[in-house]
Amino acid sequence: MLVIVFGLGFVTAQTPSQPKNWPNKPIKLIVGFPPGGGIDMVARLLQTPLQENLGQQVIIEYKPGAGGVLAASELMRSPPDGYTILLANIGPFVLAPNMMTKRPYDASRDFTWISQTSGSGFIAAVSVNHPANNLNEFITWAKANSDKANFASGGSGSITHLNGELLNQSAGLKMVHVPYKGSGPAITDLIGGQLDGMFESLVTATNYVKGGKLRLLSVSGESRNKNFPEVPALNEVVPGVVGGAWFGISAPAKLPMPIANRLQTEIQAIVNAPDMLSRLTEMGMTPMPLTGQDFVNFLQAENRRWGPVIRSGKITVE
Repeated sequence: MLVIVFGLGFVTAQTPSQPKNWPNKPIKLIVGFPPGGGIDMVARLLQTPLQENLGQQVIIEYKPGAGGVLAASELMRSPPDGYTILLANIGPFVLAPNMMTKRPYDASRDFTWISQTSGSGFIAAVSVNHPANNLNEFITWAKANSDKANFASGGSGSITHLNGELLNQSAGLKMVHVPYKGSGPAITDLIGGQLDGMFESLVTATNYVKGGKLRLLSVSGESRNKNFPEVPALNEVVPGVVGGAWFGISAPAKLPMPIANRLQTEIQAIVNAPDMLSRLTEMGMTPMPLTGQDFVNFLQAENRRWGPVIRSGKITVE
């Protein structure tokens, strides 16, 4: 069994103090996925207020590949000087390590955990022509059509894949996974009726639902989403089952504590600002202002939740 133990990366800094004039040059914010997705939207929301608060330019650098592992690896190799940070998510720190036989880094040893920012629920959706009108009807339909039922994802090992696999295991379904290279093509085929169902982030899928192109069956958060209060949460239909994704800021290991504390303070101020809270909610996201040990505890819980799903589904990546 592969177990990831997240240490107190946010308190292990060894450098006694930061330069008095930090920051005195631009800060690089790495995003491990292509522009245009949900994580990119979060990065852009953070960029301007973080620049204003720190008094330096924040440059977003995209380094897609291997489900975010390439970006995390670059962060690990970066100097712990506060000029390189990562918009972290579930992929490279929870999902990929549980799928890999050889891990390129250790989450507890190689990173400093600064602050969580937000979470995104996922929706279970079908085309408007599908016979199922809600998740209970879809589960009944999928069981009756176990020889052909399928679900799409934005790629093998992605959180969209794992949410579908979680429903498979929890509801006793045998849907076939159909991976795509990105959610966009998958959504197009779902709308066209070539696919049966899909889990997709609220950030990406909300406009398709409101535009009448997709039928919303359920939302994967712990409770109903404020934008769709009439739609049941996943755990109302399949008790105890919660999907979703999250975002946060991480830095290289041994980041000086004064720099870590400054970043944490500024990011918390941004996330808790009324206008940011409103914008996140409008996007279908939930503010998650966790820091320090609370962030580490959350990461541990995520590993305990998704590790068994990955192993049971025999999901692996090289």
